[in-house]
Amino acid sequence: MAAHPWRFEAGQGAFRPLLLAVQRLGRRLMASALMVALCLSLTLTACGSATGNLSGVYVDDTVTVAQSLLSTIALEQDDPARSAAETDARALISDYMALYRPRANVNGLPSFTTMQTAVNSLAGHYTNYANRPLPDALRARLEKELKKAETNAVRGA
Repeated sequence: MAAHPWRFEAGQGAFRPLLLAVQRLGRRLMASALMVALCLSLTLTACGSATGNLSGVYVDDTVTVAQSLLSTIALEQDDPARSAAETDARALISDYMALYRPRANVNGLPSFTTMQTAVNSLAGHYTNYANRPLPDALRARLEKELKKAETNAVRGA
């Protein structure tokens, strides 16, 4: 007759049942800890706002983002606030695109397309040439596109 794993019999180690119980408890604790960590991460992610300072109203947000980016690109290279403004601009671009790119009712608007072109150009410059100033040609194009997007959004286009 085979020995039951939980019964102490002669020939088995005296600590085998205790060892098995501790192993089972350890597996249960690990599974519970993993489940709690997963629940917390999902809860905290769901509670976090990807929109930051955006209101969720497309026209208002487009005007706000365009004006913020215009003021950021207007800063001089040696301005001490430039670094923080660029960091804020990158976060604002990311939040704006995350909020409005999936929306079909906004995604096809000319104002959104123009805005997307402008923010992609600016984000690309910040990513690839972080320590370099904006070239004058890019600055002029961004100013033109951001103003056009702002005007079109207010008009409803």
